Amino acid sequence: MPYVQMPKLSDTMTEGTLVKWLKQEGDKVEISEVLAEVETDKATMEMEAFDEGTLKIYTPQGGTVPVGTAIAFIAGDGEEAPAAPEASPPQPAPTAATPSPEPAPQESPFTPAEPAAATTPPPLPAAPTPSVPTSSGGPLRASPVALKLAAAQGVDLSAIAGSGPGGRIVKNDVLAYLAGGAAPAPVAAPAQAPATQATPAPAPVQPAPRTIPAPRQPASSGDQRIPLTGMRATVAERLLASKTQIPHFYLHLEIDAAPLMTLRKQLNTPAEADETGNTNKYTVNDFVLKAAVAAAVAVPEANASFEGDAIVRYASVNLSVAIALEEGLVTPVIRDAQNLNLLQISQQVKDLAAKARNKRLSPDTFSGGTLTTSNLGAYGIESFDAIINPPQAAILSIGAIVKKPVLSADGNVVPGLRMDIGMSCDHRVIDGAIGARYLSELKKILEAPAMMLV
Repeated sequence: MPYVQMPKLSDTMTEGTLVKWLKQEGDKVEISEVLAEVETDKATMEMEAFDEGTLKIYTPQGGTVPVGTAIAFIAGDGEEAPAAPEASPPQPAPTAATPSPEPAPQESPFTPAEPAAATTPPPLPAAPTPSVPTSSGGPLRASPVALKLAAAQGVDLSAIAGSGPGGRIVKNDVLAYLAGGAAPAPVAAPAQAPATQATPAPAPVQPAPRTIPAPRQPASSGDQRIPLTGMRATVAERLLASKTQIPHFYLHLEIDAAPLMTLRKQLNTPAEADETGNTNKYTVNDFVLKAAVAAAVAVPEANASFEGDAIVRYASVNLSVAIALEEGLVTPVIRDAQNLNLLQISQQVKDLAAKARNKRLSPDTFSGGTLTTSNLGAYGIESFDAIINPPQAAILSIGAIVKKPVLSADGNVVPGLRMDIGMSCDHRVIDGAIGARYLSELKKILEAPAMMLV
């Protein structure tokens, strides 16, 4: 029987965490039976058994191991499970600075007159002393160790007097400054030092204890420090890269949601009267998704991404839908959404949401999105700006439908239903005019929602 290995559940996954074992040590398992929940860098998914037999667990619940590591063994009838295999220690890659060891030379009666010139590398030039500018504009000389220590401790080197030759700041100067004392007095270089005399190394100085509070310590006894899960760490990494590397700009537009709510009520009335529960009930988000796809077809410049020296304009609208889970945010994709009608989109998004909550989404569900929608209207949020989901160039932020006084066509103040829709754009791909055209098309479709039924 084969080992059960940590599966590679996404193209970027390098390790996984055993969130929960759904089977216990010694349990009988069948083929396709769910063994455990595994957290990847994108979501928490279920891992199924590919053999039947008795389960032997190697990796405990909560353990994190690299992809391909044996985490369990399924023993057949009369078979004894082996001990957990030991992982091979990683072998360091050879580098130019550390040549591979060569076998010791054997004695030979022949000795060459002189070594080959190619085996003696030329001496490397001495590295120049790093310097940083001072407030007076002149260079401030410091050793590499001093520079690194000062950067780590947040020390301004211009406030330290160097004790090295020529006023050079050395490690001991920075340590003395951190300890709160004066820097050692500068040591003058000897006037006529013999060429073969080496400069004595400074006496080792014990580093002073840091007075800066550690940033990871809780501020009070009641605080908690919660380690990042793999999915949360990936979300943090991707969104930080998005916000710092993609030039965002934001557009907002308010639509009249009254026609949309009227049509939704008309479509859902048969579903409310159907006691079997087989009739689909439409949500506001279903209409928004369908309209977002239709607008992307009408304005294809918004359905694109930036790729270094080119802009990729996609032929299909693969709609990423943001779904909130306890572990974080996932964005499964509705593929070729331009070929789906309103009912099909409604059914697919409900299916994706159910699979996400039950940890049944497959890895390929998250890849290939070209446009994302994020809807916080159900939480009462009226307006917000979402962060672009790279490598896409746009994300829609859908707010709540609110009642407010509006002006009618004849100039009277009447009650109305309004919904704010925001659009975050990558300015390298989408100019203001393109974004405005897209939102105008979206507004036109949502304010005449019957167009989505054609």
